[in-house]
Amino acid sequence: MVTFGLVHGASHGGWCWTRVAPLLEERGHRVVAPDLPCDDPEAGLGEYADVVLDALGADDDVVLVGHSLGGLVIPVVAERRAVRGMIFLCSVPTGPGPAIDAGLADMVTPAFVEGARDFDAHGGDRLRPSAALTVWYDDCDPEDAAWAVVRLRFQSRRPLVEASPLGRWPAVPLEVVLGRDDACVRMAWAIPAARARLDGRTPVLLDGGHSPFLARPEELTAVLDHIVRHGALRPAGAPA
Repeated sequence: MVTFGLVHGASHGGWCWTRVAPLLEERGHRVVAPDLPCDDPEAGLGEYADVVLDALGADDDVVLVGHSLGGLVIPVVAERRAVRGMIFLCSVPTGPGPAIDAGLADMVTPAFVEGARDFDAHGGDRLRPSAALTVWYDDCDPEDAAWAVVRLRFQSRRPLVEASPLGRWPAVPLEVVLGRDDACVRMAWAIPAARARLDGRTPVLLDGGHSPFLARPEELTAVLDHIVRHGALRPAGAPA
């Protein structure tokens, strides 16, 4: 029905959508899930968007899904090419404007801010397994969480410390999907911030935490499919 451009968050890769992609394809959708250059200290949001644009190619009915840090990327993609809409997953729209780093502590939980990290030679960081299990994979099956932790990459700070490259906010519909028990995103900030970007509508609230693509792939797939068929991103004239 549509092409889903699935854009992962910090330290992750296209691998994190492994459970969701086939379920979306079973529902008739095409899926693109590229690896962002998150461990490249020279790559910013513009370069991240380039990777997504290349992966999407010439597909003409695209819905972008940005998980966590991926929510900074999808508006840049939508400014550069036509899309049906954007879904912010475990994230809230924040652009255009200055770098988000100064306000990050208000957006995320103390557990994420204080989580133990390793650093690479360029200052990129990666949550240590114990911290990742606490803030990203706390509601996942232990085997699934262990599978994910070993795949995490170093994350450059450039996307957080550079101003948004957006010249204007894309004039396309959007939806926000949050986890009720997210141990990474601070709900006291996220829900009001989402309502402000949704013209007062309440965001979609899923049970669980920050990684529904791993903990609840069937439920997440159903939500994404419903949004494009019957929700805010449905085609004009389609039944609600």
